[in-house]
Amino acid sequence: MRVSRLNQSLFAIASAGLAIWSLAYADFAWGGQSLLAGIPWREAWVYLSALILLAASIGLCLPRTAVPSVLTIGAYQAAGAAISVPQILSTPLSVGAWYPFCEALTPLVAAWLLYGMLRRQSPASGLPGAGAGTLRAARVLFGLTCVFYGWSHFVYAEYTATMVPGWLPGHLALAYLTGLGHFAAGLAIIVGILPRLAATLEAIMMSLFGLLVWLPSFFAQPPPKWALPAEHRWSELVVTLVLAASAWVVAASFGDRSSTTTPAPQSHALT
Repeated sequence: MRVSRLNQSLFAIASAGLAIWSLAYADFAWGGQSLLAGIPWREAWVYLSALILLAASIGLCLPRTAVPSVLTIGAYQAAGAAISVPQILSTPLSVGAWYPFCEALTPLVAAWLLYGMLRRQSPASGLPGAGAGTLRAARVLFGLTCVFYGWSHFVYAEYTATMVPGWLPGHLALAYLTGLGHFAAGLAIIVGILPRLAATLEAIMMSLFGLLVWLPSFFAQPPPKWALPAEHRWSELVVTLVLAASAWVVAASFGDRSSTTTPAPQSHALT
């Protein structure tokens, strides 16, 4: 299971974009900018965590620092998932309450899978490896987030339909269809039915969402209501890039059967 340099670089660029957004707007971009609103020195924590994330994103592109850097990125996303838990506990049936958690969990899973791939390439780094069981669990978690994204398309179908490009027909039908796509990809990954194909299609769909929805919103005059204000527009573009990069990492993690099996012991011929 060798990591693709392209996928690794894309994940690094996406994480750096997340850090730059936080530095520019002095806030977190986990889909809920009200997180940790009342803590002391909140802005200082935002800047410090963003600088650490930016440094880790750069380090991920360098062979000598890639492993500790991806662990740092994973820790950042784990913190994002953790601070989203209280609002889930307060309104557990609200789809909106789960969004920040899932938007942090998806790249956290990708960071863990990327760590496993990097460790297999540099087993002498002194850090523990990632077993097949933990990698399988990470993929299942990714599949569950895909199911959640699909469910949100049904809950917010009317809103999602407004985001479909005007030149495409059947906006509401496409909102439901893409929801089914997320749902089907997630289930396929969870149960192991063509999981690499499912993860690849999920990555393509997420990439197209950024390319066809959020990127054109920067050039629309006037901007659509769902893309206002500019801070929200940039946040959604960056988060979509992170989710798409994460999906590509997950798809790459299915590339080698050795990632899910235990290698057979080598035999020694008599001389």
